[in-house]
Amino acid sequence: MELHEITDGLSDPVRKAWERSLTSGRAALSRRMLLRAGALAAGASTLAACGIPPAKGTADAADPSARAADDKSDTDKVVNFSNWPLYIDVDDKDPQKHASLDEFTAATGIKVRYQEDINDNVEFFGKVKPQLAAGQDTGRDLMVLTDWMVARLIRLGWVQKLDQANITDAITNLEARFRAPDWDPGRLYSYPWAGIQVVVAYNKKATKGKAVTSVSQLLDDPDLKGRVTFLSEMRDTIGMTLLDMGKDPAKFTADDYNAAIARLQKGVDSQQIRKFTGNDYGQELSSGDIAACLAWGGDLIQLQADNPDIAYVVPEQGYVASTDNMLIPAKAQHKKNAERLINFYYQPKVAAELTAGISYVSPVTGAKDELAKLDPEAAQNPLVIPTPEMAAKVHTFRSLTEAEETEFEDKFSKLIGA
Repeated sequence: MELHEITDGLSDPVRKAWERSLTSGRAALSRRMLLRAGALAAGASTLAACGIPPAKGTADAADPSARAADDKSDTDKVVNFSNWPLYIDVDDKDPQKHASLDEFTAATGIKVRYQEDINDNVEFFGKVKPQLAAGQDTGRDLMVLTDWMVARLIRLGWVQKLDQANITDAITNLEARFRAPDWDPGRLYSYPWAGIQVVVAYNKKATKGKAVTSVSQLLDDPDLKGRVTFLSEMRDTIGMTLLDMGKDPAKFTADDYNAAIARLQKGVDSQQIRKFTGNDYGQELSSGDIAACLAWGGDLIQLQADNPDIAYVVPEQGYVASTDNMLIPAKAQHKKNAERLINFYYQPKVAAELTAGISYVSPVTGAKDELAKLDPEAAQNPLVIPTPEMAAKVHTFRSLTEAEETEFEDKFSKLIGA
């Protein structure tokens, strides 16, 4: 499906933001491919309201019967699982083998049909939209998608409510900071697979040993003038700026947003900010062409491995983060089996095995102790297992209405010259 087929009907600012994200932003954010092979796998992007009607039979999105199908789990011991490329533990000798999935099958007798068929949220949404809109089974029992996409699917009535009796480990072991997103309060429809962080990064050689510790310093330090970049993802750049201004990204007002835009515009006008980038900041930061920037935590693990001059800081005011989440789509044929797989990954030992394989933030309490047995270095990396102090500083960007999405993206596009 072509991009224009998915973005038709969007307001112009939101459409532009979507396309920007696909080409250089989170849709181009590398996942495990960057860490292992240097290739780029598409990641998250910015989805706005698409004007799509609820699925047939799901006009009342609160009606669970509209989403459910006859569950074949008791007689058909299989679960169909769609995920991103290289976003699971992989056997070094056989990339087609995943120890955690084999362990699940051995423990439950349930075979996992695992597909790496999610390249970015927008493309995948276009792939499954026809079946979901028609009230049909997608052929998938479990999917991993990014928080804003999950929020959209929940609003459309295209996600099944989880049976709490089947996810007791998940309920018990989910870290507190992941428990109540505004788009899924109480985690009734989804559970995190992994987390993505935004932090301040700098090249110690380029700054001549001077630490860069805040967004204020990025915007105001004359020693950094013209050698600073911010991210082309609106939620990440605005969220970090709001925090620096003492505002909560989960509760900000339109006036707060406008103040953040004005603060960044001052940095553009003074040429303090060189540009707004997607994941291409990595090469420039490593070479020293830029001195400091906002960066995604998943990138920094590899950047630091290649260049010891790369450093990062969690600002005192905090940082913004997002999650990729497991969900069960409407009309899935093996709901209980999928719930058992969700629950399986919330056992600390299994969570540690997954985290060692992907190097993204684990949402599971107890994963750190188990990870220390498998990969002591990873267990001590706050970009993988945040310290309690770091975890206390995490913030999320609140959900937006359709009107806000259009207004805010329009202002941000003008700011960054997109």
